[in-house]
Amino acid sequence: MDDHHEHETHPIDHPLYETLRDEDVKAFNEEKGKFKDDLPSFAHGDFRGLDLRGLDATGMDFRHAYFRGADLRGIDFSKSRMEGASIASAKISGCYFPHRLCADEIVMSLNHGTRMRYTILPK
Repeated sequence: MDDHHEHETHPIDHPLYETLRDEDVKAFNEEKGKFKDDLPSFAHGDFRGLDLRGLDATGMDFRHAYFRGADLRGIDFSKSRMEGASIASAKISGCYFPHRLCADEIVMSLNHGTRMRYTILPK
């Protein structure tokens, strides 16, 4: 049985995660390219209060991650997994979110800390 719950952060033992936690976005973007199709999952990661401007989020798994108070301005999350993430009080000007996240979900998360739910698309 999983010892973690969806509403908790999980420890992530990966050098790319530590690079982001140190807010070294430039080094993260450079190192990320070495992993190509084997990117680590940052699901349940703790990114609260971090300045992540300039982050290359393409292909990243941020499901159930916490971004409370983080500076996310200008990040393109459109090709990232964000379901269940929380962006309470984050700076999101210029962000591009996955198309399955409707504006209401983003605003609710930003203003109230709710977890963002993906919209079920018609077949």
